[in-house]
Amino acid sequence: MSVMPPHTGGIFVHEGSHCGTFLEGIESKGMKKVVVMGGGTGTYTVLTGLKKYSLELTAIVAMSDNGGSSGILRDEFGVLPPGDLRQCLVALSEAPLVMRKLFNHRYDRSDLKGHTFGNLFISTLESITGNIDRALEVAGEILKIRGRVVPVTLSKVHIVTQLHNGKVLRGEDELSRYQLVSRYGIKRMRLAPKAKANPHALHAIKDADVIVIGPGNLYASLVPNFLVPGIASAFAQSKAKKIFVTNLMSKNGHTDDFLVCDYVHVVEEAIGKRGVFDVVIYNTKQPPSALLNKYADEGEPVACGEVEKKEKRFIGVDVLANGVAKTPKKDLLRRTLIRHDPEKLAKAIMQA
Repeated sequence: MSVMPPHTGGIFVHEGSHCGTFLEGIESKGMKKVVVMGGGTGTYTVLTGLKKYSLELTAIVAMSDNGGSSGILRDEFGVLPPGDLRQCLVALSEAPLVMRKLFNHRYDRSDLKGHTFGNLFISTLESITGNIDRALEVAGEILKIRGRVVPVTLSKVHIVTQLHNGKVLRGEDELSRYQLVSRYGIKRMRLAPKAKANPHALHAIKDADVIVIGPGNLYASLVPNFLVPGIASAFAQSKAKKIFVTNLMSKNGHTDDFLVCDYVHVVEEAIGKRGVFDVVIYNTKQPPSALLNKYADEGEPVACGEVEKKEKRFIGVDVLANGVAKTPKKDLLRRTLIRHDPEKLAKAIMQA
């Protein structure tokens, strides 16, 4: 049985905020504008697959990460969190493999332990130029990226999450680690201090032909984009075709027993408009039992419910990577063995 999100409305606070082969068809007429919104490995995967097509790609990235290397750098140097920006840059890169490996190289000793070269490089560029947009431009030139990487906001913000039991979680890192979110339910989410939308992000959303959301950490990577004032309304009003990519696995303590439609409902509630997505892509292939057993403590496969079977906008397809033995040597991010295959996912998006 699915446990629907215990949301009632007003849960997401925007401070100060007022079928055919679609892409294949438009691609043949010239380069079209595709925006991918999210953060983390999910966005990396989508961009890695889509960059092989003749598309004008823009990655809009959540800026609320405060854990690990990103958290340390933002606390010590007052910069924006570079981790998800780095992943997007590497995903879009057409530089030699050694350069992509360099940006993802993580130090394992001394005071640099836990930091990646790319995070340090981006943060240093931001400090020197005084402008993250300029820093990303320079990094993009070095990595020869196909597309743009745009922070959703230039404000230095944190997620503040209030649960129905009164517990307040401050920061993405605390939210991600707290394992009783689904038990008590989220009463309210907001960004603090007040954020201001990056004009480049608003412009990209307005001009997009297609916008892809997900996959990614639901409350830490996807929803925060729409807590920035103006982003949700710009998305809802955009004439772009809107595609949602569902996660492969639930997150224990956060999305226990969620069906595909539950993920969609949470994001649509954050946007403030039900039925806003034209297409919802979900996985139909079951991961190997050995991997499921290995990750049993982390979550379980996201299942398709009756709603998905009735609505034409829900499209089920095999987008699962084919295990460890067939992992490409050039796959630079191996954080989980149960993951989307970039090429399968890009094809599903192109044919949505």
